[in-house]
Amino acid sequence: MKHPGNFIIRVYGIVLNEKNEVLLTDEFQIGMKMTKFPGGGMHFGEGTVDCLKREFREECNGQEIDNIRHFYTTDYFQEAFFHDNHQLISIYYLVNLKKPICFPISEKPFDFEKMENGNQSFRWVKLKVLKTDDLSFPIDKFVANKLKEIF
Repeated sequence: MKHPGNFIIRVYGIVLNEKNEVLLTDEFQIGMKMTKFPGGGMHFGEGTVDCLKREFREECNGQEIDNIRHFYTTDYFQEAFFHDNHQLISIYYLVNLKKPICFPISEKPFDFEKMENGNQSFRWVKLKVLKTDDLSFPIDKFVANKLKEIF
């Protein structure tokens, strides 16, 4: 019998503004460009909401979030992109940004000077023009379609 793999849990925030735009993050990590929803990996001993709050504080210059509502949890098998023999579980919450906004939001993708690991920028994208191909990862693409159906 094959040894079972491990799980990776990632938690993301979906921020919609009054213009029906969604917040995306453009990042350069592990030598590649990626576009996704803000958020990241859950640490052992951390709850999902605590993870999401920490991720926003870390990625968004201390940004606090509130009105956190569950939107979607992966309900099918998804192998992790960066790890062999790991199953990815992604949890998405609708969230609001507390005022004031603490981080810059750009008008263009990948708005940083160099493609260096760790560089990141944020931008609003109108839901009606958001295409699944705008996002890098399969579960994000699935969630984008769910968002477009509902909002």
